[in-house]
Amino acid sequence: MPSRSLPKPEYDAVIIGAGFGGVYLLRRLREQGYKVLVIDEAGDLGGVWWWNRYDGARTDSKIPLYEFSDKNLYSDWTWTEKYPGWAELQGYFGHLDKKLKLKQDIRFNTRITSAVYDDEANIWTSTAKDGTTFTSRYVLLCTGFASKANIPNFKGLETFEGISCHTSKWPREGIDFKGKRVGVVGNGSSGLQVIQDVAPVVDHLTVFQRSYCCALPMRQEKITKEQQDKTKYDHIFSLRHKTFAGIEREFNPKSACDVSDEERNAFMEEVWQEGGLTFWLGNYFDVIINPKSNRYAYDFWRSKVLPRIKDPKKAELLAPAEPKYYFGTKRATLEQRYYEVYNQDNVDLVDAKSNPITEVVKDGIITADGVHHKLDILILATGFDSVTGGILAIDIKGAKGQTLQDKWKAGTWTSMGLATAGFPNMFFLYGPQGPTSFCNGPTCAEIQGDWIVNTINYLRDNGKAAIDATSEAEKSWKEQVEMYGNATLLPETASEYMGTNIPGKPKEVLNYMGGLPNYIRQIQEVQTNNFPGFEVY
Repeated sequence: MPSRSLPKPEYDAVIIGAGFGGVYLLRRLREQGYKVLVIDEAGDLGGVWWWNRYDGARTDSKIPLYEFSDKNLYSDWTWTEKYPGWAELQGYFGHLDKKLKLKQDIRFNTRITSAVYDDEANIWTSTAKDGTTFTSRYVLLCTGFASKANIPNFKGLETFEGISCHTSKWPREGIDFKGKRVGVVGNGSSGLQVIQDVAPVVDHLTVFQRSYCCALPMRQEKITKEQQDKTKYDHIFSLRHKTFAGIEREFNPKSACDVSDEERNAFMEEVWQEGGLTFWLGNYFDVIINPKSNRYAYDFWRSKVLPRIKDPKKAELLAPAEPKYYFGTKRATLEQRYYEVYNQDNVDLVDAKSNPITEVVKDGIITADGVHHKLDILILATGFDSVTGGILAIDIKGAKGQTLQDKWKAGTWTSMGLATAGFPNMFFLYGPQGPTSFCNGPTCAEIQGDWIVNTINYLRDNGKAAIDATSEAEKSWKEQVEMYGNATLLPETASEYMGTNIPGKPKEVLNYMGGLPNYIRQIQEVQTNNFPGFEVY
């Protein structure tokens, strides 16, 4: 029982975000007897899967890796595809609500704009856009790594008279592409999915490619109930804690440079045929470290892509003979028929790097060469202010009135990707300096969510009011994050992994790249040893 009398807030914890992280924390904290409220700007459960409903939107992790590991939740749920689309994922969240009665403790259509900590009372006050306030002992940020859209500052964008949106702000009623002139800016994960999905029905499609993507084969397929052998699920879920990225296959421990051409080609063919993220996260371990090994992977990838593109000029843009960046240093994308799109007579590919967009006008886009690309629909697949953007979109004030925006202005500081010094009783998951971009949402939610819940239990059971990371601990963690990240080729490429896809954002390693087993060991040791690197009071 608590040995200290504390002011009583309205809630034990306010959770911001109702995706996988928010849902998991809500369930676990309620089971422990806490009074919890989840708040989300969206109109329903799902987080990113409520917002991302664009044509072709689907996960890049196959099932059952992309779901919770609780048998009570998976035993009576059946998927229809190996890589589920957004509609089926929304159905899955509906299933979770039916089983867990989640919505009784969730407030939708509410955007939290600020969160302020009271040093003396040890209470957080979260304020919504409409002025409503919520007080809590803990604030738990589950904003996700891709919740703040990156909208380019194109001249005249507001003058476009057709349908225009970012992929993450898709109209709820959908978009009718049939017979329309469509422009897509960007061909990363969401852009690629839109492009390959709408290309068969449009009158004309223009893709404004800022950078080619090294898309990998999804190997999508329909699956029956009988194909989902749930006697194997416990073993599959255990692998999420044992492999670098929480997938079923680990990196090959050999160097791509130390094997014969025959052995290397045979192995790369094997992981290529397996599909999904395996060619990226199950390849030779040094593909992401050694430029020579990386080139082997790129050349193999290119040898698979080139035969699918008929036009040599388009082929050079989509898969250049000399790579413009190291393979795997931009976010991996999975495709089903992406390269075949460019064989259609009604599809143009514009190199927006050498021939950039200069202006958006009422009926299209004008590029630097003076060409007016007439459009009825303009889709911005321009990515996100990833990892930190969703957190920093909230005006957060910690101890002594310090703002998180000021603290992280020149770079991110966290302890284990879970907390940051000077902001007591505030935790986040699937955020900066965690395994975020190298670990899927459900996996990260369970690993980091369990740590957060166990920490809150520790404070309650020991009569403590607050916990705060120390500056020394986050300095040590940042050094470790940078050590692992800088040992790879990622810093050589402008990407969301380094924050360099956003003008003015500090260049830094945003994700922990020491692998999930190492990450799990370290965060568990902190709890086992009574929280070294934290002030508990």
